[in-house]
Amino acid sequence: MTELTPQCETDDHAPAARSFDPVACDRAAAIFRALGDPNRLHILILLRQGPMCVTAIADELDDNLSAVSQRLKLLRSERIVVTRREGKHVFYALTDDCIVELIDHALAHGSESLTPKPPR
Repeated sequence: MTELTPQCETDDHAPAARSFDPVACDRAAAIFRALGDPNRLHILILLRQGPMCVTAIADELDDNLSAVSQRLKLLRSERIVVTRREGKHVFYALTDDCIVELIDHALAHGSESLTPKPPR
């Protein structure tokens, strides 16, 4: 946990310069919304192991094929997963290592104790 330090010492504030890209911020928020559903997150955890087809994902999660397909459609629309067709099968995979790291960090943070740690 990082230590909180005040950013200013007066009430006289100049307008803050925009230090972020609003489009990138909107995109990141959409990714977090997509990751915010436990069922979609379960799919992504499976895909961390490698590409899988919809049927294999549904079987692994003991879930309805149609529901899994809808979840994958949303994840694909947010560019969190990509597809590759082999004959009749469509395989899904995580887009890149950034998505893998985001999932790993979220899971690590989620498994930490809920008791706040004292500042260093």
